[in-house]
Amino acid sequence: MNQNTNNYLAEEKIEKLLLKFSIPCIMSLLVSSLYNIVDQIFIGRGVGYLGNGATNVVFPITVISLAIALMLGDGAAAYLSLCQGKKDMDSGNKSMGNVIMLLVTSGLAMAVLFALFKSQILNAFGATENNLPYANEYFDYIILGIPFFVVGNGLNSIIRADGSPKFAMITTLAGCIINVIFDPVAIFGFHMGMKGAAIATIAGQIVTAICGAVYILFRAKTFKLTWMSMIPDISIIGKFVPLGISSFLTQLSIVVIMGVMNNVLVKYGAMSKYGADIPLTVVGIVMKVFQIVVSICIGIAAGSQPVVGYNYGAGEYRRVKALFTTIIKADATVGLISMILFELFPLQITSIFGSEDGLYNEFAVLSFRIFLSMIILTCIQKSVSVFLQSLGKPVMAMGLSLLREFVLSVPLAIVLPMFFGVEGALFSAPVADVVTMVAVIIMARIVIRELNSKSAMDESETSEVQAA
Repeated sequence: MNQNTNNYLAEEKIEKLLLKFSIPCIMSLLVSSLYNIVDQIFIGRGVGYLGNGATNVVFPITVISLAIALMLGDGAAAYLSLCQGKKDMDSGNKSMGNVIMLLVTSGLAMAVLFALFKSQILNAFGATENNLPYANEYFDYIILGIPFFVVGNGLNSIIRADGSPKFAMITTLAGCIINVIFDPVAIFGFHMGMKGAAIATIAGQIVTAICGAVYILFRAKTFKLTWMSMIPDISIIGKFVPLGISSFLTQLSIVVIMGVMNNVLVKYGAMSKYGADIPLTVVGIVMKVFQIVVSICIGIAAGSQPVVGYNYGAGEYRRVKALFTTIIKADATVGLISMILFELFPLQITSIFGSEDGLYNEFAVLSFRIFLSMIILTCIQKSVSVFLQSLGKPVMAMGLSLLREFVLSVPLAIVLPMFFGVEGALFSAPVADVVTMVAVIIMARIVIRELNSKSAMDESETSEVQAA
């Protein structure tokens, strides 16, 4: 381990460390979320709301890819931080080589699988007769960037753990700027429609991946990448992959919920005055705005992961407890501000993605005010889940994610519309948030009790040594 590089993780003020690590992480995750959102804004204005509906249908494959990238990248980053705290850099070096090989191979494999099962994927995520032509065109091009997308996002997690969060932010921001520049040029200048939006996205993903690769090869500070470290080591992989399961489930849950919600909205929307396409498009927009807020919350918690992991591995339990409470307060504040905005300004937020009127606006207001009414609880749950992952407790972290996203949200999204129609699907999120909060409180108390116990034990041992 590079002692000078990492000593300050156990000595610097907590607030300063969180600002240093979390802000770049938030920016990186926000920019990743904005890729599809930027496409949707320009498509909404250049193609129309059917084009936006098509991006909602294709969007899950991007989230699936991000889930794999974060499972590998966040897991390896958490493991590297723990190794740094324990002064075990041989294992840290091996994990870096192994995760890079996994990122490359998994990215290529997913692109191939998506291409082979395109029709099944589009049907599974609620493509309608009206938006299917747009979805097909967008899908055919967007899968070409999947390998770069996986590698770029996975490497960003590692770069942050290596103590360079600003560089990680810059690499992602560079890709987003490329996307923002090329989108209007391709859509409005060259009249390329959905194809143009997809090509602009791919260009940005390639830039981010190249920047990340340059850092890993030539600028890494706390680990050394060699050909030997890239030889698959099942024991090392088995240690860092579980640490990324929570990140994987967080993203995968979005896919599952979108798949269920899209089909429910199409089915029950067709029975309502809104029709099938309006609910499908509107809730897709709501989910993407929701992902922006979640990106900020996860960015606060995941950005502090190197700090938490290092201090926990080094036995600085009082600092870990202080980090825990600070992270929860920050995420709760983000959730509260977001909840107020969604309740007061739903129509203004919706208009960013294109101007519509009548029933479209009516359902948009309902969606924001109901579906995101308890988002403050979601933010707290996400921060606790990521924090547990940073402590090397993947089972507890995974349990929280499973409870909200799979055990509660999916069944509620299926059952509630049976009684309340298409509007019933909107209540699935706030109900799941309230129930999950009980489990969050229980797990938070367990963590604090454990940290207090370990801190007291260390103080007792120190006193005994001093007395001797």
